[in-house]
Order: sequence, then structure tokens, then C-alpha cells
Amino acid sequence: MRQTGSFRPLDFDESTATAEPWERLHELIAAGQPAAILPFLTSLAPGETARAMDRLSEGDQLALMTLLAPEDAADVLDTMTDGQAADLVEEMSAEQAAAIVQELPSAMQADLLGDLEDEDAQAILSNMRVPRRTEALRLMAYEPDTAGGVMMTEYLAYREDQAVADVIEDLRANADRYQDFDIQYAYVLGERDRLVGVLRLRDLLLTAPNVGVASIMIRDPLRVADNTTIEDLKRFFDEHAFYGIPVVDQDDRLVGVVRRAAVERGLNQRATQTFLAASGIVGDEELRSMPMVFRAKNRLSWLSLNIILNVIAASVITLFQDTLSAVVILAVFLPIISDMSGCSGNQAVAVSIREMSLGLLRPYEYMRVVIKEGSLGILNGVALGIVLGALAFLWKGNIWLSLVVFLALAINTLIAVLAGGLIPLLIKRLKFDPAVGAAPLLTTVTDMCGFLLVLGLATMVLDKLV
Repeated sequence: MRQTGSFRPLDFDESTATAEPWERLHELIAAGQPAAILPFLTSLAPGETARAMDRLSEGDQLALMTLLAPEDAADVLDTMTDGQAADLVEEMSAEQAAAIVQELPSAMQADLLGDLEDEDAQAILSNMRVPRRTEALRLMAYEPDTAGGVMMTEYLAYREDQAVADVIEDLRANADRYQDFDIQYAYVLGERDRLVGVLRLRDLLLTAPNVGVASIMIRDPLRVADNTTIEDLKRFFDEHAFYGIPVVDQDDRLVGVVRRAAVERGLNQRATQTFLAASGIVGDEELRSMPMVFRAKNRLSWLSLNIILNVIAASVITLFQDTLSAVVILAVFLPIISDMSGCSGNQAVAVSIREMSLGLLRPYEYMRVVIKEGSLGILNGVALGIVLGALAFLWKGNIWLSLVVFLALAINTLIAVLAGGLIPLLIKRLKFDPAVGAAPLLTTVTDMCGFLLVLGLATMVLDKLV
């Protein structure tokens, strides 16, 4: 919370001393005690604040936002996940939401508005102060995974013809407004707001008041374009031990500042979204505090697709019922071969998605994937086939069974890594998310081919197996 100094601890009785934070919050909200709510929230760690908000009912969450001042409500909103914050804001009136949203840091403000339905976002924007609305619209125009999409617009900038005394006076006069800025440097602008230098605050304090800022600034500082990708930003920060970097538009005008922490947070969010998508959580993020119908719909959209694809894969077995009846032991190896191949294919999926996210692989570079994954698939397939074939021989003492198992696993592993490497490229070419569609398609391919190889090869040498 934006609060300085200390506060008197709340008077808890024995029952509230052991109460969970959300239980205590519920009591304070029900009693309508805004004066007690703020100190209590301030006493919680950020993670505990988010947890407490997650456990409150939707009614309590809305009541809490109403009881707090907009700037304090914005601090609470800042501790919540993007999905939680968006859901909560959508339940507020446009006027209340606007009062809170315009108190958020610029980057979160744009992200939050971008997560809302267009109608809700427009209603909130129309109720925001003109400068904040203009700034939010400008940031929302950037792609999320670019410098413009993760930059902040809270920074200090001065003209190159100003003196040190002018800067110091501005800092003192606007101390209340600047206290929420994450300030490390001040930037110096020339004609048409073009970035010409950067000022270290230490140099300002140790320089005579009548000296011009142009004489103490670091000239021609490093900067990044507003369309720089988040992957390129990561590489930049890996190469430079900077806390932040100025962002300029195509005319070299300063438009914001990207912090290292913002890039790391953006990459973590992307990794989380990819993981959730690959795990079958499609659409927005899912938390257990969200409505049951919403969660069921999101999961069923994935599970319904999977059941259809699994039925298709299992239908291969019906073509070889006689073989399976004659050599029941094959049923033991069917899931082993399909699962082992699936694991190999998932490794290839992960590498393709990772390389595409880093810009190292384009969706049309099929032959590169075929060559690289094909050679690896042959090597791993033979190695795994030998191990499983040897185990089959030691168990049953039948060299033909061992040969069937060896060939099926070796060939299916090759097919799996080729499919796993290529499917994400094909899905990307179709403008879909590879993380969502790759896994079920790969599972279908590896199961169908695995079943077909085991049962087909066994049928060819059936008289040797019976």
C-alpha cells in the first residue's frame, strides 16, 4: 500500500489471532471498517495478499475495492494475477473501475485493459482522465511481446537546455508524484523529443546548480526500438548489466523505459501460458477460485478433442483382433511402445516450440527439422529398441517377438520425433497456438503408428510367435 510510517497493530482477540488472512478480511469487510482494512493489508506479504484475495468471495472482493481509496485498491489489484484482476474489474461499474485502473502502473494498466472485453475496456477508458486514457491507448496499440508492450511510461525527462537547478527544483516540486516512479536515471531530450542523453542522479546532486544538464549527461546512450521483440530484449540484458533501457520510436523520440524485471516477467508469463496450454488448459488462465462452469468448459474443450483422437488411434487395434487374440503378450508391449515414442515426440515438440519462440526456427523450415530430428530419431530409436527387444527375449525367449518389439519401437521413435518436430510448424503456419494442438495430434500419431507397427509386424511372423 502507498503508506509511510508505522501503524498501531490491530487488536485481535484469541479467535482472530489464529484466523486466516481472508477470514479476518471478511470480518473487516462485513463490519465496514476501511480504517482497519488498509493497515491489515499493509501487514501482509504480497503473496499473502494475493492468496487472501483469491479466497474471498466475489462479493467480498467487490466490497473491498469499494471500501478502499482508488490508489490503495490499485495496489491490491497489482498483487493479483492478470486473470483475477480482469475478472474483478469486469464486475465493477465503469466509473469505479476507471478510478482504480488509472492509478495502476502504466504497463499493468495497458495489460489489464487488453485482457477485458472490448465493450468493458472502452467503457472504462471513457471514464478515465484524458492524459491517462491517451497513454493507455498508446500502450495498448503495441504488441504484448515487444518493448512497447512491456515498457513503462513513468520516467523523468528534461530538455538539454535546462540547468541542474531546474531539474532539482522540478524533483522537489513534484516529489509526491515522483515517489511512485522507479527512478534510476533521468533522460535528456533534444528537438522533437529525441533522446540525446541520460543523467545519473548522483551527477545531478554533485554538480553546481548553474551548470547545464547537457554538460554532465552521458551522450548518445544505448536504446531499443519500440518494436524490439522480448527475445531480443532478453539478449540485450544478458549482454549489458543495465537496470533498464530507454525505448524510442522510429523517429528516435523517447516513448518509455523497459526494465530488466519487466522482460523477465513477460518471459515467465509466456512460459506459464505455454505450459498451461500444453497441459490442456486452453483459453485464459485457470485458478480454482474461478467459476466452476468456466473451468469445466475450458477443460472439456481439450478433453473432448482428446477422446475423439484416442478412439481413432484405438480403432487400429480392431484391424488385428485375430493377431492380438493369438499372441496376448503383445498387449503388454502396445502401451510401452506408444508411450516411449510419445515421450520422444514430446521432446521434439518442446524443442520446436522453443526455437520458434526464440526466432531460431521459421514455420517453413521443414527440412532442417527432418534432418536434425531424423538422425536423432534413428539413433535413439535403435538404442531404445535394443533395450526393449532384449527385455522381451529375456522374458519369453522368443527371438521373433524380440525382433518385432525392436523394430516397432525403433521405427515408431523415428516417426514420433519427426512428427513432434514438424507438427508445431504446421500448426503455426495455420495461425494456431502450437502448444495447444501439438500434444493431442502427436499422441494420436504415435499411438496409431505404434499399434500398427507392433500388430502389423506380428501378423507377418505370426506363425513364429504362437
